[in-house]
Amino acid sequence: MNRIMAVCFAVGLTIFGNPTVASATSVSDPVLLWPKGAPDDKTNVGEEHDTTKPDGRLAADRRVIRLGNVGQPAITVYRPSKTSSNGTAVVVCPGGGYSILAIDLEGSEICHWLNSIGVTGVLLKYRVPERPGDHGHILPLQDAQRALGLVRFHAKEWALDPKHIGVLGFSAGGHLAAHLSNNFDKRAYAALDEADQISCRPDFAMLIYPAYLTLKGQDDRLAPELKVTTSTPTTFLIQTEDDGIRVENSLVYYLALKNAAVAAEMHLYASGGHGYGLRPSSQPVSSWPKRAEEWMHGLGLLERNHP
Repeated sequence: MNRIMAVCFAVGLTIFGNPTVASATSVSDPVLLWPKGAPDDKTNVGEEHDTTKPDGRLAADRRVIRLGNVGQPAITVYRPSKTSSNGTAVVVCPGGGYSILAIDLEGSEICHWLNSIGVTGVLLKYRVPERPGDHGHILPLQDAQRALGLVRFHAKEWALDPKHIGVLGFSAGGHLAAHLSNNFDKRAYAALDEADQISCRPDFAMLIYPAYLTLKGQDDRLAPELKVTTSTPTTFLIQTEDDGIRVENSLVYYLALKNAAVAAEMHLYASGGHGYGLRPSSQPVSSWPKRAEEWMHGLGLLERNHP
């Protein structure tokens, strides 16, 4: 386990203040998505490192690991105990404006929360910063497609239900989760192995204060890469009206889902801003993990379904 992921694990162990939850979790070593090198990427981004500055913005009075220069995409699997696992898995996409990854706030801490409700969390470390010319974020989409396909490919080995594999994203990671939710029928890269022959469609999606779902500026039209259809997975959305990323991102996407007859649930809150993860505050939006748990329960995702 590399140093930054070890720090994330330690942070996750304390986030709930519950030693039972902490001891119920096991964390894999990072699994490289592209052992022979990521496709279509000739950019040398330098050494991967935490870019957080001493005076950087805090979340709930705590620092955030802002992982930069990701050139080797990987997944790390956070497993609940065998007795609590329900066989559902979620690929977690941290945000960071496609510049960095908030790898603990919107990554490892989220995986530990998922473990607390019996769900396997799969932390996706996708390529950042945005590469020159990749304005459509195709390289992160490649990473997300590969990640979800790998999880489904290993479903039996990892005691997962292959029909209960979803995606959850924050901010830019919310855009990536939506991108994957609408671009799964064809891989954005040449197939490598058997894992790329398996569907990479998420069975459900959770978008938490998503960004970039609408066109830039004040134009409330859906981003062109998000072609919502009846095949788009059922979706859960959270955002606040005072979010610096306009709340129209969620509103417009929700309306597109509704018009396509895709089941969706959206919770809007008056205040709370952006970039809070699941760290508690005095704002009502801090209850969103409970709302998400209720939604997942309603879909039958928290019942024990694995072999």
